[in-house]
Amino acid sequence: MPQVIAGVSDAMRAAENRIKPKRNSSARILPTIAIDRSAPVSLHQQVYNGYRSAILRGDLRPGQQVPSSRDFATGIQISRFPVLHAYAQLVAEGYFETRIGSGTFVAASLPEQLISVKQTLHQTTNLPPGPRSVSLRSLAYPSYDRAVLTRGWGAFGVHQPAFDQFPFSVWSSLVTEHSRNPRVSALHHISPMGSERFREEICLYLRTARAVRCDPSQIMIVSGSQQALDITARVLLDSENPVFVEEPGYGLMRTVLVAAGCRLIPVPVDREGMDIAFAIKTGKKAKAAFVTPSHQYPLGSTMSATRRLCLLNWAQSTGGWVVEDDYDSEYRYESAPIASLQGLDVNSRVIYIGTFSKVMFPSLRIGYLVIPPDLVERFSAVRLAMDIFPPYLFQEVLADFMSEGHFGRHIRKMRKLYGERRDVLVKSLRNEFGDILDVHGAEAGMHLTVTLPEGFQDVEISARAAQARLWLWPLSPCYLLDKPRHGFVLGFGSTPGDRMPDAVKAFRSVLFP
Repeated sequence: MPQVIAGVSDAMRAAENRIKPKRNSSARILPTIAIDRSAPVSLHQQVYNGYRSAILRGDLRPGQQVPSSRDFATGIQISRFPVLHAYAQLVAEGYFETRIGSGTFVAASLPEQLISVKQTLHQTTNLPPGPRSVSLRSLAYPSYDRAVLTRGWGAFGVHQPAFDQFPFSVWSSLVTEHSRNPRVSALHHISPMGSERFREEICLYLRTARAVRCDPSQIMIVSGSQQALDITARVLLDSENPVFVEEPGYGLMRTVLVAAGCRLIPVPVDREGMDIAFAIKTGKKAKAAFVTPSHQYPLGSTMSATRRLCLLNWAQSTGGWVVEDDYDSEYRYESAPIASLQGLDVNSRVIYIGTFSKVMFPSLRIGYLVIPPDLVERFSAVRLAMDIFPPYLFQEVLADFMSEGHFGRHIRKMRKLYGERRDVLVKSLRNEFGDILDVHGAEAGMHLTVTLPEGFQDVEISARAAQARLWLWPLSPCYLLDKPRHGFVLGFGSTPGDRMPDAVKAFRSVLFP
């Protein structure tokens, strides 16, 4: 059963096997060993001391190949004989070992391995022990939780596409073509907005599929939606600015805003999306509202037309901004995709964010912003200061991928596939749990949410499930206020339909051990 839930497809394993690095790739890299010809110490002793110190410091690791004596002597511009002498001494003392036909390596088992040669930070720098001074801004970021960001592959994994269904043969041929014959603009281009050709393709797609009002000059290519949120916060918001956020909402969006020094004002979400009228009635004011109107994260609701217009009227009347994160709107199963909120905006108060992470694969790290025309210059200035401009290779590849029709075909194929997997998941949940769980947001996207009855603690259950290699994303951490609802965000993109019933049974066994 664990193999069914956490298993990676054969296609994924095959892809991993194709990308294994060459062994001993560091053999030709010269270690940093200082040689002083005027020193009273002989050259061979300097080479010996340098290598021995590097090994004991851990700069050279057991089993690592070192350059041949000829390459090393040439690199530091001395005769080969002192190097041969030093190498022979290092072999004799057990620091080096030679392998016939392969070369010279740092010994796998070192004679002084049991002696602690590593010093703590304060010992090395003569600083007193204890925490070191960092900025208050950096402390606003929550600590990197590797256990969360590296949750395993398998059933219910959030944001996990069906990688085995991606047209890698087409993709790899385009990558190869642009790697072998790159455009000059792809090698040397300093526009903070990104590739013009790519932005034209995105513009065409957004106008057609999302009813976004834009032209290519308004589109900025970014490293995923997270960078888009960060740039937007830097441009629009100052420290202590109040900001409306969805309750519950997307944690990494909130992290960006907290780090910017903003005051977060949680606004409740129901089946019609963020209740902006509630915030207005209570007299709360904000500089901006961050929303996911097409498929709210995590509850999955779609913002109603009434609330969309109410939100736009609020922005116009108060001078506020609306930031629309449209992260997975391509996948809708019971109706045509919902038009963007930005498309209804006639006063240029909406900043629109999109990403390729869900429709392609997350590690691509390509997203985009649609910026009101009068803000393009400020967004460009901030982007230039951050990282000058985005990498161009995959922009060029994606431009072809879209213009040749592969992108549209892939979306249509995956919409059908994910719809089938969603249906099986919903049916399996009903079969196993009946009315015990409430299902939310199953109409769109790559996840749905289930809420639990009173008395269940989702974080605790999630940790227990992980031990069984079942990846349940808890709902309660998505809330800012007290008394959060408990439940789970269940991804269904990466699990084939025939495996879904067993995965749901495993979910039930964790919930009711």
